[in-house]
Amino acid sequence: MILDIFPVTLRLLLGSLLWLDDPLQRPQATPRISFQLRHQHAVTNSSRVIFSDVRSSQLISHSLTSPADPYTYSVDTSRLLTHKPSSTSAFHDARLRSIRHGQNSVNLWQGEEVLGPDVTERQTLLELAKMTSNAYYPGPEADWYDVDGFNASTPVGWAPTDDGLRGHVFVSSDNSTVILSLKGTSAGWITGGGGPTVRKDKLNDNRLFSCCCARVGPTWSPVCGCYKGSGRCGQECVESSLLDDDLFYSVGVNLYNNITYMYPNANIWVVGHSLGGAISSLIGVTFGAPVVAFEAPAEKLAATRLHLPSPPSTQHITHVIHTADPIAMGTCNGVTSSCAIAGYAMETRLYHALLSHPLIWVSISGVLRCHLGKVSLYDTVTKLGWSVDIRTHPIRNIIERLLGEELEWGEEPPAGDDESGDDEDISSSGWGWWGGKGDDKDKEKKKVRVAVPEAKEEVDCVDCFNWEYGEWDE
Repeated sequence: MILDIFPVTLRLLLGSLLWLDDPLQRPQATPRISFQLRHQHAVTNSSRVIFSDVRSSQLISHSLTSPADPYTYSVDTSRLLTHKPSSTSAFHDARLRSIRHGQNSVNLWQGEEVLGPDVTERQTLLELAKMTSNAYYPGPEADWYDVDGFNASTPVGWAPTDDGLRGHVFVSSDNSTVILSLKGTSAGWITGGGGPTVRKDKLNDNRLFSCCCARVGPTWSPVCGCYKGSGRCGQECVESSLLDDDLFYSVGVNLYNNITYMYPNANIWVVGHSLGGAISSLIGVTFGAPVVAFEAPAEKLAATRLHLPSPPSTQHITHVIHTADPIAMGTCNGVTSSCAIAGYAMETRLYHALLSHPLIWVSISGVLRCHLGKVSLYDTVTKLGWSVDIRTHPIRNIIERLLGEELEWGEEPPAGDDESGDDEDISSSGWGWWGGKGDDKDKEKKKVRVAVPEAKEEVDCVDCFNWEYGEWDE
């Protein structure tokens, strides 16, 4: 045979090219998926998940292009590897072993390639942000039901006097993909609004994101009795405080299970803003669902305290954060902060070992947040001249001032290029009020221009470093 005259390695290469139907095979293109709002979700007074179908006449137009279907959100996709538990019972057994013995199960997870949102595309993030924003607003009155049929009980979270986790369910036209959106904290001290869910939202914020039951100072009323004095906190106590069935993680798990019952063959994504983004991430790490979270407080500490088994990777979770938001950046803490004054103990944060700059509390390298997955960090302070302000936290700000604008972010130059060490650059169109840096044309030539900052893992991250956890006699 003619190939026998060539070395073995070359023969294998030539053989693969000669007998493949397509010798230049490329990865199959991923589709753009269109979604419509299909359901609202809420919970009853007994924490039972219920749904309300949304009629076409109730849909609100948020189309990005004209002409277009005014009720459709189109999202680009990409393939990603996620890890899902082999079964629900196996997950619960692994979590129980973690609680009792501090052991993590490496055999729990099964790797699976799924279609997820393409988080490198600005338009994709914008569409998902709009879906997330809608979760704050109730639609007209509707009949509510659970997965077993009609349920006449009053839904918590949508009626004027209600209080609980709520949001929307978007479904693709072929029912192959479902997006579950979760509302974040409703707080008048941020937006001037508020709403019926403020009390339960605040309880979840203070339990999930505080170091010890929201015990910020001696005048605070803790949300659980785990404080032991002198910077000490009961470890088992603070972990148990997150296990209540009416807290949002437990409700979110039940909600996800309900969605899998309604759409058993669907690929499910979860999106959310603020508290809703953190809950989305916790659901994503539980079930291996792709997640996009906007301006979420750091949730890694909560995942640890909930004893959620750790998958081999959490790269299916993407956080979208900008540096002017003190909540997502982990700087809205201390007794004089806006969060503390309003009664919120947002304490999950990291102090870098080298704090020297007097304004380091707004610096990317000085303060990190302990998030799961990867973070796409928009440096709006340095590049756009935004002031660090809690009023930059609402999702509408992200939609209108950030994702809604065609900006180009300057990433670091490729390896091997000469790096000056100066700040990254950004250019914009139509924003006369921004005060960013970067007129040096020579620097611009060395930057990789991207519409979305590259999502990266946080490193060297430590939460609540100044607390001691353990068990002490009363």
